[in-house]
Amino acid sequence: MTLDPVLARIDADLDASVARLMELLRIPSISTDPAYAAHCQEAADWLVEDLASLGVAAEKRETPGHPMVVGHIDGDGPHLLFYGHYDVQPVDPLELWDTPPFEPELQDTPKGKVIRGRGTSDDKGQLMTFVEACRAWKEVHGALPCKLTFFFEGEEESGSPSLVPFMQENREELTSDMALICDTGLYGHDTPAIVTMLRGMLQEEITITGPSKDLHSGMFGGIAMNPARVLTKVLSSLHDETGTVTVPGFYDGVPELSNSVRAQWEGLGFDEKAFLGEVGLSEPAGEQGRTGLEMIWSRPTAEINGMWSGYTGAGFKTVLPSKAHAKVSFRLVGTQDPEAIRASFRKMVADMIPTDCEVSFSEDLGAGPASVMSTESPMFDAARQALSDEWPNPAAYVGSGGSIPIAGYFKSIIGTDAMLIGFGRDDDQLHSPNEKYDLESFHKGIRSWARILAALT
Repeated sequence: MTLDPVLARIDADLDASVARLMELLRIPSISTDPAYAAHCQEAADWLVEDLASLGVAAEKRETPGHPMVVGHIDGDGPHLLFYGHYDVQPVDPLELWDTPPFEPELQDTPKGKVIRGRGTSDDKGQLMTFVEACRAWKEVHGALPCKLTFFFEGEEESGSPSLVPFMQENREELTSDMALICDTGLYGHDTPAIVTMLRGMLQEEITITGPSKDLHSGMFGGIAMNPARVLTKVLSSLHDETGTVTVPGFYDGVPELSNSVRAQWEGLGFDEKAFLGEVGLSEPAGEQGRTGLEMIWSRPTAEINGMWSGYTGAGFKTVLPSKAHAKVSFRLVGTQDPEAIRASFRKMVADMIPTDCEVSFSEDLGAGPASVMSTESPMFDAARQALSDEWPNPAAYVGSGGSIPIAGYFKSIIGTDAMLIGFGRDDDQLHSPNEKYDLESFHKGIRSWARILAALT
């Protein structure tokens, strides 16, 4: 099957592709709010019908939460699975939207045309880039270029409670040669990227309790232990003067970058000053001797996400608080073991608690390892070249400071490697009012998937 007529069809059919995306965007499939449960069902039904128009045997599969959409079509060559999610974030605060979030529009902006509306970039627009690439293949050649499985989730924005059980129960059906995920972005404006490492996450909430009640600081100050003072000492001990995390054993399993990846990242021209300047900062505060991209992509972190104690209202109340609280998160890389780090962190904190104070830890908080995708498969190089052929700059293997658990689940549950390719841009305002997806991202994203399908088959 030849590629050029497929690309030509994509170009000619762009208006119709946008119109189909607009239909999906109008469905307010907010997964976290039970009031929108019927709309999540509607979005799943829409996708089943759209896949069926391509000859895909698609079904809506019910779960304890929102349904999955699974579709299959036979073909020659490798078996590829494509994952995306049709649910979206809530729209609050609604008053900050310039247009109704579920009345999508194609708008002209100083930077070019954008598709505006909730879900445009995360993840309906990204999901539809792959579907539209398949549509063009089918219309030109009468068939898709390989065996494909489509796997669309409806709970990604609400913690994916049904995902792991569904994957475990349907492991054989979802097994493929490679999983493709479109929920990431470009590097910069014109550099396509394949994400090969995702940081894991460990969350902890600690409470330090001292006296049985809040105390008058004039009567008890100086003689009574203040749990807020204990908490600040604990938190300040998490890093040494070089920015290194001090939790014992924290760096077990943290790898160094390979020379080839390091060279690629250096070639991206990341500007630390400009990156920090956008949020009113100027100097990197992480581990000394590490580049900016290392710090946000390939190095682990310990961060204080919240802390509170005593009286925090208007005015002043001179008390020694009975309790002090903090939320701490750890971003993990390589083969770091989140449960081993949890145990080490808790012991470190417990060892610092003085007489007359005690510490407790909230249970059932998140913990998940990092995901590292091996690029040894020739599919990675083929996809990287295909992306490079479409975009102005060569594609790069990159890391991600965030966490996308599905990538790790494909490996740990299904035994399939995942390739994360997306076309979002940094200014897409994900999860925020006025979310958008550049028309160029949508158009070139469709063309990119067509090229990747040709390269992989």
